[in-house]
Amino acid sequence: MDFLLSLWNNTVLVCAAAGWALAQIIKTVLYACISKSFRAERLVGAGGMPSSHSATVCAMATAAAISYGLGSFEFAICAIVAFIAMYDAMGVRRETGNQAQVLNKMLESFQRMSDENLSDEEKLKEFIGHTPLQVLAGAVLGILVAVGVILLRG
Repeated sequence: MDFLLSLWNNTVLVCAAAGWALAQIIKTVLYACISKSFRAERLVGAGGMPSSHSATVCAMATAAAISYGLGSFEFAICAIVAFIAMYDAMGVRRETGNQAQVLNKMLESFQRMSDENLSDEEKLKEFIGHTPLQVLAGAVLGILVAVGVILLRG
């Protein structure tokens, strides 16, 4: 029980988890509104608006800044991890998603020429990376979540 209590009392961890959870819920609702269909995978999947990776790491960095100060090693570590995660989401992971779209279109073309059908599980995931706007929205959400959680905790 002490283990769970110490996790709950870790403000940086709680803020990061809350940032991730809220971003995933918002992402799922937005996807359902736009596509007119609910996909449970969006609750845990990568890609989409807002970036849950950005929300998580920005909530973590903001909580560290508020809890330990901007000059602390805790904030320094969190800020560097946040920068790397957001840069990667807009770069390598976004490009991977773009390549997956092209490859899936190629597979569909080949599929039309043959009698084989690809299942959804065989297709490459296209929701992987983020646009700069998705990353920015996630970052702002993460900052707001951290401030809100810290204010609620007193």
